[in-house]
Amino acid sequence: MTWDWQVFLQDDGSGRTYLEWMLEAWRWTLAVAGSAWLVAMVVGAVVGTLRTLTDSPWLVRLANAWVELFRNIPLLVQIFLWYFVVPKIFPPFQQVPGFVLVVLGLGFFTSARIAEQFRAGIQALPRGQRYAAMAMGFTTWQTYRYVLLPMAFRIILPPLTSESMNLLKNSSVAFAVSIAELTMFAMQAQEETSRGIEIYLAVTALYAGSAFAVNRVFAFIEKKMRVPGFIAAGTGGGH
Repeated sequence: MTWDWQVFLQDDGSGRTYLEWMLEAWRWTLAVAGSAWLVAMVVGAVVGTLRTLTDSPWLVRLANAWVELFRNIPLLVQIFLWYFVVPKIFPPFQQVPGFVLVVLGLGFFTSARIAEQFRAGIQALPRGQRYAAMAMGFTTWQTYRYVLLPMAFRIILPPLTSESMNLLKNSSVAFAVSIAELTMFAMQAQEETSRGIEIYLAVTALYAGSAFAVNRVFAFIEKKMRVPGFIAAGTGGGH
């Protein structure tokens, strides 16, 4: 077996090298993952918070339905639903770029998992924090905004780190609907060059390096946001 890393310097037939093509595909991967992460964080935080509003049972049921729906359908099926089915049922979505549809599918799928993490984080906090906020005259919105959610976010940072790394890797399913990301590049470049080993090793290195960078960023955030002496509630928690 011989190695030929110079394959990345060859022209792919469109005036660019395979290296340039791979870096462009990497940018698409990061764009899909980053956009989906924003969607997942916003929706997940809202849905996870709603699941802890025990005085609003209908909102709790709605949030529970969201979580059960999106986490119990395989991601690839959800991507196909957003790309092929939703535009047929709702014609306005036919004008939405495929990139956005994939971001919504991946973001909503991940939001169900993040919502569960936010719910667990909020319920792990000592009840005294909620009571103290109520004693100060905070509304429910203010209690969550200034007391519960900031502390819950600190608690869930470790699992949120893993979920963010998973989201980056899950973005590879975008190839199934022809989004020009890394997995799509690897499949096409391997067919054109017959240098599958070099192509897939390079793509693997980019995925691994990207995931490791996400891990380090979250580790830095966790270190900076750590509250000395804070311990989540055990038996005394629950909201």
